[in-house]
Amino acid sequence: MARAMLEYTKTILNKVSFDATLFCKEVQKAVQRLLPSEIEELKLFILSLVQQNPELNQCLIYLKA
Repeated sequence: MARAMLEYTKTILNKVSFDATLFCKEVQKAVQRLLPSEIEELKLFILSLVQQNPELNQCLIYLKA
């Protein structure tokens, strides 16, 4: 079931990637919900989104913890 949460989070982040503020809020929620190993996988996913949308770069701060 935890894997389903990661996939759901990726879907949501894809859908809100047009708005950096909303994207950051969803990243914060994801960090609270996901397991540490899933957060590592999420980091890779977010880095690929940041390459496409550089304005999302500000949200990487939430993944440093």
